[in-house]
Amino acid sequence: MPVCFDIGGTNIRSGWPDQDGIVQIADQRATPGDSLEAFLVTLEAMVQGAPIAQQDFVAISITGFVNPKTGELTIANIPYLKNTNLTELLEARVKVPVVVANDADCLALAEAHAGVAKGESNVFAIILGTGVGGGLVLNGNLVTGFGGISGEWGHGPIVDPTAGGLVDHMGYFHCGCGQQGCLDTVGAARGMENVHRALSGTTLEAENILRDWRSGDSMAAKTVEACSEMVARTLSVFINTLGPGSVPVGGGLANAQDYIAKIDTKVRTMVLSHYNRPLVVQAQHVSNAGLVGAAFLRPRSTAGTR
Repeated sequence: MPVCFDIGGTNIRSGWPDQDGIVQIADQRATPGDSLEAFLVTLEAMVQGAPIAQQDFVAISITGFVNPKTGELTIANIPYLKNTNLTELLEARVKVPVVVANDADCLALAEAHAGVAKGESNVFAIILGTGVGGGLVLNGNLVTGFGGISGEWGHGPIVDPTAGGLVDHMGYFHCGCGQQGCLDTVGAARGMENVHRALSGTTLEAENILRDWRSGDSMAAKTVEACSEMVARTLSVFINTLGPGSVPVGGGLANAQDYIAKIDTKVRTMVLSHYNRPLVVQAQHVSNAGLVGAAFLRPRSTAGTR
């Protein structure tokens, strides 16, 4: 059984799966700010703190991408890990196999094997958080794309800045990937704030925009309508392409179930297949997807065992 990790720029959390594959947080420590050595020492100590029976291998969910050929990480919020091979570095210390995967991929695994999409062959799990991301399970298997990239439907210059004619041309917003017109810039919390600012000239956090929408504010309603339309239009293409039986949603906006239901209603009118039940739904493991998904990873390494 593995020791599972969920690693972000702020915290490192660890735990191990129960008989159903569910992982609870057993240990949490701050992510070291500027030292690779301190980071590796922290992980090693957390592994050693797990029961011996759980130390067969280490499974890590991380906010970055792993190149499947080189093992190198592409990561923004933990700079000292950029271009490192975390698998090899940690295996040398803990002497058991280590497997590392993107956090959105782990969300897809968590929901496909132990969440709202359990039993579905194809699952496209999406993240609507600070930005837009996703992970893909096809025929029960995680898809790892070229360079470690797959399921990243938030990037690519494809957004209609009129939201299908619902609003005047908003212009384009610069995306962290270097392009303009990405769904990432309009589709989740930060994007909703961009859209609201462009339409109203007012700066509000996404949580407050949704609050005002629920209270009947017309400008907030305009923002929510535009954002949900742009998300649904883009998502419909991926649904028609991938044929998922379920689209679980993680990230901060997953907690706005009325907003997720609005996207679901829209997208089911745009796709070719007939879904007679909700398709785009809140993930079961919104707050714990990294750890739960990591429990379903399997290492390729043959590092020595204890």
